[in-house]
Amino acid sequence: MTRIQRALVSVSDKTGLAELSRSLHEMGVRLISTGGTANFLRERGIPVLDVSEYTGFPEILDGRVKTLHPKVHGGLLGMRDKPSHRTQMKEQGIQTIDMVVVNLYPFRETAAREGVTYPEVIEQIDIGGPSMIRSAAKNHAGVAVVTDPRDYGWIIEELRTHGGELSDATRFILAQKAFAATASYDSAIAAYFSERIWSADGAKKQDGTMPASEILCLEKVTDLRYGENPHQRAALYRKASEPSSGVAGAEVLHGKELSYNNLLDSDSAWNLILEFDKPAAAVIKHTNPCGVAQADRLVDAYIFARDCDPVSAFGSVIAFNRKIDADTATELNKLFVEVVLAPDFAGDALSILQQKKNIRLLKVKSDEPLALQHRQIGGGFLIQDKDMHYLHTEGLKVVTKRAPAQEELEALMFGWRVVKHVKSNAVVFADASRMLGIGAGQTSRVDAVKWGAMKATLPLKGCALASDAFFPFADGLLAAAEYGVRAIIQPGGSVRDAEVIDAANDKDIAMVFTGIRHFKH
Repeated sequence: MTRIQRALVSVSDKTGLAELSRSLHEMGVRLISTGGTANFLRERGIPVLDVSEYTGFPEILDGRVKTLHPKVHGGLLGMRDKPSHRTQMKEQGIQTIDMVVVNLYPFRETAAREGVTYPEVIEQIDIGGPSMIRSAAKNHAGVAVVTDPRDYGWIIEELRTHGGELSDATRFILAQKAFAATASYDSAIAAYFSERIWSADGAKKQDGTMPASEILCLEKVTDLRYGENPHQRAALYRKASEPSSGVAGAEVLHGKELSYNNLLDSDSAWNLILEFDKPAAAVIKHTNPCGVAQADRLVDAYIFARDCDPVSAFGSVIAFNRKIDADTATELNKLFVEVVLAPDFAGDALSILQQKKNIRLLKVKSDEPLALQHRQIGGGFLIQDKDMHYLHTEGLKVVTKRAPAQEELEALMFGWRVVKHVKSNAVVFADASRMLGIGAGQTSRVDAVKWGAMKATLPLKGCALASDAFFPFADGLLAAAEYGVRAIIQPGGSVRDAEVIDAANDKDIAMVFTGIRHFKH
């Protein structure tokens, strides 16, 4: 155990700082600080010593150099149990610094700001902060390094409980977090540089090329009971830079522990539901949609989606793109559901859903999904842009004698939004408001059509069909015609497009090409 006698405090994020610093002062800890942080503490009546007074050297170069001094780093790096270190420190007038409370310049936030200039971003590269963090973390046997304001509360409690001392285990845990913090910070800087090329007026973002390097910095949210199967270990991690983004950063409002498969299905459901502007519901099973619908009322969208395949909807994951109301919650409670995701839950809806103790309720931020996708393969990763293409009717090319009627066009657009999220080879049968059948993960397109029709629980006559890739032969289209399909949307681009178009004309099917493929492996 090491008693904290001196603490150096220098932070950009001042959340909880006053409470922490006041508690340290009350325990007899002498506070040393820099510029803005020192002023912040003095304004709140907390005694503090300026670092320039402590080192005997002024802050220079517009504050670029203030803590880069032997009295700071000697006080952090000196080994308390090594006589030669103690002797040298005494000779040089260096006192031990037992705690460092540091968080770093807001580099990510500055870089993400619209209209920010290259020099402005560069000024947010912290030098002194990471240096102190690394010095303190290296010497965690004698120094506590605190980088996360969320830790202030329990650190103060431990100090009060143990007479101003922190255990070896605590200092080790803090050092782990410290190295992760500097790694995350450096990864953001490296990513910023790797995405840019040099130009005479400053670095500019590259066009059309992937980053020269990709550095992932993840923090563990929680261990999971197991992975896809009980014999596989698993944990949930999230990007340290975006802790509240997407499903990994969702707020769990109710329910038992999420499983690995719950999270996979939840991510698929959330990505799909973001496609729709009208109130919509998406029912997911094993990462594939088994029901999707939109309506003027959320409860109707849910009922339509559930009834696309009520058997598969049992034990599913369901996502909504609107705040869940009491009517929708009441309908949801009639079915066993694993997870429900929404941007929010009305209070009465939450009370209704919480009657079932095992259902998981996730509140997810409805922000844009991450721009890059990472998939691990042996020895490396495949990285690609996320498929965020959104098709507008102006992008359609009518290739048949008959153009789709308005209702058919709406059904085609609905099916196209859904098929993008179905495992290839994929087709979706749809009307203007809901999915009618799905053929997912087949090894031929004609089999996808037949499988989707076989799975359909609603009439297909007069419906539209969306295909994630082109028809290589006319057989898939002819099979669709047998089930009553009246309009088809597909990318086009096959060497046999003419043959497929002729077959569509022969069956009086309206067909449009998108020029965009949506493979999903």
